[in-house]
Amino acid sequence: MVSHRKLEVPPVTAFWSSALLDADASPAPVTLDEAAKRAESAAGWVEENWSTWLNTGLRITLILIVALVLRMLVRRALTKLIARMNRSAQAVEGTALGGLLVNAERRRQRSEAIGSVLRSIASFLILGTAGLMILGAFQIDLAPLLASAGVAGVAIGFGARNLVTDFLSGVFMIMEDQYGVGDSIDAGVASGEVIEVGLRVTKLRGDNGEIWYVRNGEIKRIGNLSQGWATAAVDVTVRSSEDLDHVKAVIGEVADDLAKAEPWNEQLWGPLETLGLTEVLLDSMTFRVSAKTMPGKALGVEREVRWRIKRAFDEAGIRIVGGLPQPAEESVPDPTAGMAAPSAFSSAVSPQSMAASPIPPPANLSK
Repeated sequence: MVSHRKLEVPPVTAFWSSALLDADASPAPVTLDEAAKRAESAAGWVEENWSTWLNTGLRITLILIVALVLRMLVRRALTKLIARMNRSAQAVEGTALGGLLVNAERRRQRSEAIGSVLRSIASFLILGTAGLMILGAFQIDLAPLLASAGVAGVAIGFGARNLVTDFLSGVFMIMEDQYGVGDSIDAGVASGEVIEVGLRVTKLRGDNGEIWYVRNGEIKRIGNLSQGWATAAVDVTVRSSEDLDHVKAVIGEVADDLAKAEPWNEQLWGPLETLGLTEVLLDSMTFRVSAKTMPGKALGVEREVRWRIKRAFDEAGIRIVGGLPQPAEESVPDPTAGMAAPSAFSSAVSPQSMAASPIPPPANLSK
């Protein structure tokens, strides 16, 4: 015991070191007194440190229990919040206000994405804090670790600032529901239908089938063509001699028939209205016809309106004009149009012929 204290070597370490030395060296007989002394030293060291071990173990266990319980409570609260948002979306669906808002499925997807991000952030913060507290319970100096982590964070922040910008932009886009899968958007750098929304990159399918990968940090403005409602506008140009009331009545009949036909009655969110004349010229005048439609259905409604208006005008005898100038009406050709005018020199007595004829020599005069 006295020799171990002078060398300042723990009893257990001395016990195992002596055992290893004895194993390497030639086996020497161990007396009963030496074995008793070694056992007494190990028991004394354990008796001196067992309270520290117990205190550390209880502290670590308490930290883990509190962290897991807090994580479970936070995740449960976030789940209830997301479920409440989904219920409010389902309550609005089917009403007049719900038709102008994003549908319930879109709202459910957005709320689930927000909930997933919030749950991940909460788990990272809670478990990360618990890990640091556990390291502190082992009496590990956290100052160098935190300093290194701070320096590394600054370096990564400077090197990956574009990545951080893309991530933050993606989080705000999802939380604000600026667009979703299936929407037709104009993002400035590209336009098309959204096929995937990520926290870093948004994937768009263009009109020709190409796929655009757009970083969220590069999107400065977004025009969503699939939220709310769209406007179908058609300009019809007729002759200026047509009766205005008759033209408006024919367009009104087309609007009534379109509002009753399938599937246009579902795509139209308002009546087809004749807004009036937008242009009046000497030989033509232009009517503007407009209606509110479902998002993304304006082009189809415009084609159908043009089709029906053309057929109705043909039946009513109303002529649509515009575009290239109309050819003039054919007339009977003049047979003398291709003949040249008679020449003044064809007559010998005309002043032109007489002026161009040679002067005859004078007659001999007698002296």
